[in-house]
Amino acid sequence: MSNNCYSNNTQVYWTCKALLDGRTISHQTEIREVRGWRLGAIIHRLKSEYGWPIVSEYRGPENVAYYSMKAGFYRPDLRLPRSAQSLGNGEAT
Repeated sequence: MSNNCYSNNTQVYWTCKALLDGRTISHQTEIREVRGWRLGAIIHRLKSEYGWPIVSEYRGPENVAYYSMKAGFYRPDLRLPRSAQSLGNGEAT
């Protein structure tokens, strides 16, 4: 099976970093910044497999999804994907 079906490490790292930095991100943000196309899949994996408290907000007539971390999450409790391990666990946010 081709690796084109999966999110590459750069996209996963970028998503984790953006969320941990307190950003609200959308698919358009991902396309612009890392030329990625798998944000929905990455978010799903972070929520279901890693238990990240990600909030999804749908905006506008096209219901564009915007993602951010739930307020008050405890960063040291987060499990990080292998490609984002270098982000460490830092302080509470």
